Amino acid sequence: MVEHSRLNNSRSAKIRAQLNYPVIDTDVHTNDFTPAFEDYIANYGGSHLVDELRKAENSRLNSRIEGKDWYQQTPEERQYYRTLRAPWWARVTRNTLDLATYTLPELLHERQAEQGSDYSVLFPNNALAAGGAKPEHRQALQKAINHYHADIYRKYSDRLTPVAGITMTTPEEAIADLEFAVNTLGLKVINIPGGVRRPIKAIADKYPPDQFPEIAKYASYTDFFGLDSEYDYDPFWAKVVELGVPVTTHYGSQGWTGRSSISNYMNNHIGHFADGSQAFAKALFFGGVTRRFPKLRVAMLEGGADWGAHVYIHLVDRYSKRNIKALQNYNPALTNSNELYQLFERFGGEITKGYNLSPEELTHTVLGASFNRYSRDPVGSELEDFAAAGIESIEDIRDLWVNPFFFGSESDDRTIAAAFNDKANPLGVKINAIYSSDVGHWDVPDITLPLAESWELVEEGVISEADFRAYVFENPYRLYTEANPDFFKGTAIESKLSNIEAKSNTENFVTA
Repeated sequence: MVEHSRLNNSRSAKIRAQLNYPVIDTDVHTNDFTPAFEDYIANYGGSHLVDELRKAENSRLNSRIEGKDWYQQTPEERQYYRTLRAPWWARVTRNTLDLATYTLPELLHERQAEQGSDYSVLFPNNALAAGGAKPEHRQALQKAINHYHADIYRKYSDRLTPVAGITMTTPEEAIADLEFAVNTLGLKVINIPGGVRRPIKAIADKYPPDQFPEIAKYASYTDFFGLDSEYDYDPFWAKVVELGVPVTTHYGSQGWTGRSSISNYMNNHIGHFADGSQAFAKALFFGGVTRRFPKLRVAMLEGGADWGAHVYIHLVDRYSKRNIKALQNYNPALTNSNELYQLFERFGGEITKGYNLSPEELTHTVLGASFNRYSRDPVGSELEDFAAAGIESIEDIRDLWVNPFFFGSESDDRTIAAAFNDKANPLGVKINAIYSSDVGHWDVPDITLPLAESWELVEEGVISEADFRAYVFENPYRLYTEANPDFFKGTAIESKLSNIEAKSNTENFVTA
């Protein structure tokens, strides 16, 4: 049972007691107890899988060059190799109770009341570790990792559910991971990387990666599984929808241009989840994924929700100027050569004196000199950037950007106001911000603080009480149940909603 002294001292528990609806936390990070985790992996698939796990973790956590990571290099070496300053001191340690909580499933389950949560979706820090393993071991290791997490959290499924990590190197591999996680293990949420690094073929053909590994490290691009992907991921998205699984990602951009400081982690960190997730989401949107799979539900975590509003607004703005009809404003063929000639004759005598150009020659000269790089003639589908997305109105943008995407905001993120600003957002919509406490990481030093910090946004007038309810309950509930109507069957959420409905026949606590 929860210690009453701890519960009584929790500000979040006091806030939760005042609410007449449940609280769903979409982003809780947990640690694996390494000896038990590695023993499980070894028993599952052999000691070689443990070796692969350790190599993958080391590769993921450290930027190693010439066998040395950032901390082993001298300042001169860091400058010479441009070694990225990686995250450091990224876990809660001083708060010993919380450190144990994130590692022990029973304790985390017990402390849900202190956290002010009724249900939490868990992201074990090793969930996607298999992505760095050798290709021949990657899927076996991913299955073992997912099986371990399914096993240790199964008895606490009334309030906790872990995500299944899905490797996305190929659609076939992703589908195999997905089917095993859902059909065999009974996991309900998947966590994917928002992109996969692939070699640039023109360079790889000239400098084979096995012969020139240092070149291969840099001569790559990111495939975001939608727009411009060299693979067809539609079978994977179709399987996701068929199995009723919400997709989540914590995709960051540390190491990208502008986020590659060799000395400052915060420089690389601020905004990087938003940038990474934005690239992923736009690839799905412009690649037509959300059009072809309208039931797909995707949550992008840790980046805040304001960027979702920002992109939505700019999609609408740009569509209004670059839709198929409006594009004719920029069609060089529609320039009136005679009118242009008359204007130059009237106002440009000093500039054009001595050139004796015909109206057609003048038009060609003006367009060529001033707009040449912008006046190439596109062919067929190249003419409109919104074609693959199937956009014919701004309502389509709302339906294919706002409806399928959910944006994880941490408890003290004041930029959430932009998501709920229906006066600024076109068509008066509110972006789907979801409560993502991010407990378990350095930005949450105390598990009992996040919900109370979010309520402070109401007290300060940043968001309304209705927005708060949408944030901590309605939007998360829709994320999971729009993908799978039975998502909360047998959980504390189902029982609490039943109790609420039994007490009131007038208020609808679950939005359609």
